[in-house]
Amino acid sequence: MAVKGTIVVFFVIASAALLFVSPPPSADAHPLAFCHFDQIYQLGDSISDAGNLIRESPLGAFLPFARAPYGQTLLTHEATGRCSDGLLMIDYIALASGLPLVNPIKDAKASFMHGANFAVAGATALSSATLDRHKVRNPVTNSSLDVQLEWMKDHFHEFCGSQRHCEMKLRNALFMVGEIGGNDYNYAFFSNKRKVEILDFVPQVVASIKKAVEGVIRFGARRIVVPGNFPIGCLPVYLTGFNTDNPDDYDENHCLKGLNSFATLHNSLLKKAISELQKENPQVTIAYGDYYGAFQHLLQIAKSRGFELQRACCGGGGEYNFNQTRMCGYAGATACPDPYRYVSWDGIHMTQEAYHIMVDWLLADFLRKLHCHR
Repeated sequence: MAVKGTIVVFFVIASAALLFVSPPPSADAHPLAFCHFDQIYQLGDSISDAGNLIRESPLGAFLPFARAPYGQTLLTHEATGRCSDGLLMIDYIALASGLPLVNPIKDAKASFMHGANFAVAGATALSSATLDRHKVRNPVTNSSLDVQLEWMKDHFHEFCGSQRHCEMKLRNALFMVGEIGGNDYNYAFFSNKRKVEILDFVPQVVASIKKAVEGVIRFGARRIVVPGNFPIGCLPVYLTGFNTDNPDDYDENHCLKGLNSFATLHNSLLKKAISELQKENPQVTIAYGDYYGAFQHLLQIAKSRGFELQRACCGGGGEYNFNQTRMCGYAGATACPDPYRYVSWDGIHMTQEAYHIMVDWLLADFLRKLHCHR
């Protein structure tokens, strides 16, 4: 599948009650309460970053998701560094657990009593040096998965004091290792790399994620969710960049079949790695987070509710309202007034409503896989 022109895209994303457009869920609305999580720790990229990238450099305040229209659905109508119009999946997971939203680790004024979010928009599973060897460049950040693990190590050194204390303090914590790896592929695909070349480093991406899981187990993690990749062939950025006139290239949802098959390959290798990790660490519960399945569920719900499935809410025009020269947050781009009727927020990331629907689907799966009981 050939790219029609080189698209340089920055694959970045962006008290709990202050962020809601409506009151936060009541005490009776915590589906993950039976898991008894008292902390959540998140590693990842723009799907989960709640404000780290905008804080990690002096230029952060000038990034598009540090300003409107990002955050327009929040009660404050202010951008927080989340790459959406509102809340993210990790926010809904925290709320379902009866916990406050998980603060970004780079927020020096934040409380980390209930966990910390280490995710950085634009981050990759592979280090910048490894990507360089593949002639793939990360134009956004050097805070790859290994860097985030170092931040986590430093945090726990201060938080716990010793390995034994960490194991005690983290015994009821949830660790989210990802979603991560999507940007490794994004940067490669939009650098005009051939698909066969990108296929070659899928095992390396999965190996990096596996190594990160091993790392959090050493820190003391006992319950871990490792999410897979979304069906990337359904995203406006890919539908625009890999547009084709051949109807056979699209599935019944008008998603690009070849790109979705690529995401499925990544997920298959990731599930195999998780199975190996589980056998090697029987004292730990390691669950696959089926973000691919959650997105497919989202499409079905979106169809039934009359959502806009593939045009972005915020963008600068074109068939899918995604334009590399007028991306959301930049001059020439506008945001729709009703993001709750859209799947895609900016062509790369989803809307708050889309994330909420996906998490609702994932909760039952998490309860089962994490062995949560009354």
